[in-house]
Amino acid sequence: MQVSRALEQHIAVFGESGSGKTVMLSSFYGATQEPRHLQKSLFHVVADEIGQGTRLHRNYLGMRDSARLPASTRFSATSYSFSVRLKDGFDAKAIKARPFDALRLVWHDYPGEWFEEDVSGPEETQRRVDTFMSLLSSDVALLLVDGQRLLDNVGEEERYLKSLLTNFRNGLLSLKDDLLRDGKPLVEFPRIWIMALSKSDLLPNLDVFKFRDLLIEKAGDDIVELREVLAGLVEASDALSVGEDFVLLSSAKFDADKIEVTKRVGLELILPLAAMLPFERHVRWAQLKQIPVKVAESLLGGAGALAAALIGRKVKLPGSVGLLRNLVGFVLSKEVLNEAAKLAGDKLRDINSEALAKQDYLTATLTRFRMDLDRGEEEQILLRSCR
Repeated sequence: MQVSRALEQHIAVFGESGSGKTVMLSSFYGATQEPRHLQKSLFHVVADEIGQGTRLHRNYLGMRDSARLPASTRFSATSYSFSVRLKDGFDAKAIKARPFDALRLVWHDYPGEWFEEDVSGPEETQRRVDTFMSLLSSDVALLLVDGQRLLDNVGEEERYLKSLLTNFRNGLLSLKDDLLRDGKPLVEFPRIWIMALSKSDLLPNLDVFKFRDLLIEKAGDDIVELREVLAGLVEASDALSVGEDFVLLSSAKFDADKIEVTKRVGLELILPLAAMLPFERHVRWAQLKQIPVKVAESLLGGAGALAAALIGRKVKLPGSVGLLRNLVGFVLSKEVLNEAAKLAGDKLRDINSEALAKQDYLTATLTRFRMDLDRGEEEQILLRSCR
């Protein structure tokens, strides 16, 4: 996390070609431009690059109005930056007291072809390494499991799943020497790897628990091997979660002659997952494990500001090094961080209601994100690790 007037979170999305990454991103962004969202939400989602926003919105409108899917983007390695800009209430004091004014989500789309096909030469090899290096700042990675491919392999799902995970694992191994400069493990690296079922509308009887069970039964050993490869890339590998979180995603309901973009699954969890899940997990890891200070600094750079904003408390935040040293030592800021990390139930709803009444839209938005994650679990489309 990086704190200025915007708190920036990165999410990396991995999936084979045809797994629905472009459709998902277009549906995510397009939904935030609909009048209903613009009128009722406490924030606007704005593409930082106007051209990218226009293309994604056009893709969405093509699906909504003409049942037209976006064009394929083979070997396209693109990062998309979105600013989540809070609407201003009438309470100038609340606005001034914000530790930050906006969230920024950076979405890194890694070409699936690079895990399925050999590269064509040195230039493409270097581009693949550079692209992977650019997403190392991500806190969360989504590894997409294609619902259509599962449907095509009913009863023999392991054939697809083992191929998917083997390709991904081998792709990472092929990058290892280029990623680890002088053989040193990486401090900055995605540490939460969520297994995400794309096109979940094709498997309506599969809730998130059945999805988890299917993966564990059919490809549990492969998930363990993937974790071992990822652990070999990162320093303090205890602070790593691979295949322990699961989510169902669907960009729309697809029929022969129409695409119902309002019938989405899980896309409203993208922002909450990117903003809140790393905070929850990183604080827990810092409290339960002996994490080296430089790793804790990478994980918890903006934790104090986010914690204060989440619980709506005005606190004097120490510098990041002081905060981290004391957090790891269970001294300073423990109360604030603990309260924010464990916020749930009636207390969470009370803070949300109070923030809305005060027009403190930052706290209201963050608590709403936490409530969205809880609701996702209640609806059995999200399963968060308890570790």
